[in-house]
Amino acid sequence: MKERFPSLIALFLLVVLVTSSWWAADYAQRAIPVDPPRRVTHEMDAWSRDFVMLRTDPSGRPINRLEGQYAEHFPDDDSYHITAPRAVGQRETNPITVAVSKTAVMEQGGKRIVMNGDAHVHRQPDANNDMLDVRSQQLIILPDEDVVYTDLPAEVLKGRSRMNGKGMRYNNKTRQLQVSASTDVEIAGSEGKQQPRNGVPANNTDQKKP
Repeated sequence: MKERFPSLIALFLLVVLVTSSWWAADYAQRAIPVDPPRRVTHEMDAWSRDFVMLRTDPSGRPINRLEGQYAEHFPDDDSYHITAPRAVGQRETNPITVAVSKTAVMEQGGKRIVMNGDAHVHRQPDANNDMLDVRSQQLIILPDEDVVYTDLPAEVLKGRSRMNGKGMRYNNKTRQLQVSASTDVEIAGSEGKQQPRNGVPANNTDQKKP
């Protein structure tokens, strides 16, 4: 028994040491205040005045330009809220387009721009195409696809022809215009107005297919 007594004392001291270490660690963890998770709110973290943003193609040539009087950045969704925006699409193979509105929201790293309030997109004429004007209270631009569309009522002017409808999509690469529900169409050179039935898509392609 005397031979085992030192071993029992050593074992007892080891248990006490382990228990005290665990208690000290638990106490220290509970004593230190832990910050709660940061609340993600829609708050501005940066702003800019009279700014210009350029996007380039893989070769470094500018293809899109966005400028405005004032912009605010919101980190929760990485969006930019812009006052008096002006967006220019200037791809070498496509006609130049210029879009303006009262305000805009640029989302998804510049892949989507929502133009709000008296939105107007103007496509410049070229050797094969008349000028094209699209007006609506909201126009959504997809710069990478060179597409503009809206689900709201829109007015389209192509040369001297005019079309009013609800829901419009224009592809600047294919020069194809689609209006979901045309309510009033006036073709240049015609005396009367054509009024297609609501809900029947109206397609208009600038260039004739070979």
